[in-house]
Amino acid sequence: MAEEQLSSYHPPLPPTTEEDRFSWLRLLRSRKVGPATFRRLMREHGTAQNALAALPEMARAAGIEGYEICPPGVVEAELKAAKAVRARLLCLGDPDYPKHLLDLQDTPPVLWAIGEPALLRRPAIALVGARNCSSLGTRMARALAHDLGKQGYVIVSGLARGVDTAAHLAGLSTGTIAVMAGGVDVVYPAENTHLAADIAAQGLRLSEQPPRMTPQARHFPRRNRIISGLAQAVVVVEAAAKSGSLITARDALDQGREVLAVPGHPFDVRAAGCNLLIRDGARLVRNAEDVIEALPMQAEAAPPKPVQEIMKDLPPPPPQKRSLKQTARLHMRILDRLGPSPLAEDQLIRDLSSNAGDVGPALVDLELDGKIQRQAGGLLSRVE
Repeated sequence: MAEEQLSSYHPPLPPTTEEDRFSWLRLLRSRKVGPATFRRLMREHGTAQNALAALPEMARAAGIEGYEICPPGVVEAELKAAKAVRARLLCLGDPDYPKHLLDLQDTPPVLWAIGEPALLRRPAIALVGARNCSSLGTRMARALAHDLGKQGYVIVSGLARGVDTAAHLAGLSTGTIAVMAGGVDVVYPAENTHLAADIAAQGLRLSEQPPRMTPQARHFPRRNRIISGLAQAVVVVEAAAKSGSLITARDALDQGREVLAVPGHPFDVRAAGCNLLIRDGARLVRNAEDVIEALPMQAEAAPPKPVQEIMKDLPPPPPQKRSLKQTARLHMRILDRLGPSPLAEDQLIRDLSSNAGDVGPALVDLELDGKIQRQAGGLLSRVE
């Protein structure tokens, strides 16, 4: 029966009309809908229009009163702001959408882009590191970006001061991509305004946030998983023991990317994170050749998963509906199994002795209700 359901299931296609793109944005900008929930809703309802129509009832079933989907005016304002800065919308499945991001558990459904999207089709290396990097760290970032660029690699970084700035500057002439935490038109820090303009003219700026969105602290870890996702490898040039660069390195490991680090003096706190990475197995980097040698030979030969696999990723839910009492009981069982420590979704399903078709919609309900939280890598935790 399960095989019969799978064979008859057709995953939704990427948006092909302006109306479809509008609905995609409206669904994604609705309250409690992130990348993972977006994908589930699309899988269960086929189109963004159908998912939008179903959201209020789903919220009511989850105990949320007065839930409203994103107003059309919000999306209209986003599109108007994007047009003003000549930003282009890249939707999952579009020809220019970065294929390497299809491997992520929480693939961004849409990205805003300013610049040359063709850079997304070239092999890329991410260079990240400390904002308050040393002069040696700056020189190393510049040398790596310059030499890797000469070898045909696009340099990806986050437009922060320090290592990011040095990497972007050195990679301008050969290709660089800046992944931004806020809107694609909001430059942070402001001192990089001229650099951001140069990247828009010669490279590419990307963001999953709406234009005009001021970056907030919670946006930066989300931004980091896109930086690592775009690249074949992440090179950490300088980083403290607790830093955003190490978050990017962890994302890279979760995504199956290579992680490399430039060693530093043991007494320099700016090198503590790099030294820890090397101690734990990261490849030591002295020059661009070390980076290129570390790249797996099959990196280009193994194609990323097709969009249809990303969009479906789980079998469709069974056609029969549970009663409110059965739904409430399943919600309680899920919450009893979850705690503050993240748990893999497939492990949760096994623990419940249930199937993905039953548990999936219940997880969407609980996420909309704010009772559970999704994290990178398909992990779930209970919101206390």
